[in-house]
Amino acid sequence: MQNSKKLKNLLELEILPDVEAAIDELFEVIDKTKNANAIQKEELEELRDMRTECYAILEDLSREEIEAEEIDELLEELMELKTENK
Repeated sequence: MQNSKKLKNLLELEILPDVEAAIDELFEVIDKTKNANAIQKEELEELRDMRTECYAILEDLSREEIEAEEIDELLEELMELKTENK
């Protein structure tokens, strides 16, 4: 399988669902307390930024605007991130 396909699958099937779940969990915590502290606000902003970046990468992949070397680097970086968070 090409690395571009691997990257697309990793983003769509693993990274984005995990980010969405983390955002949902954070919103639940904030909803229960009816207020978000500074740490929660920062975490929410980081998660939203990550989600936006993932969608931007997917868009670039669909337009074939990412070079093979960058795809390899992104795939490696995301795989490391994924294994660190387990």
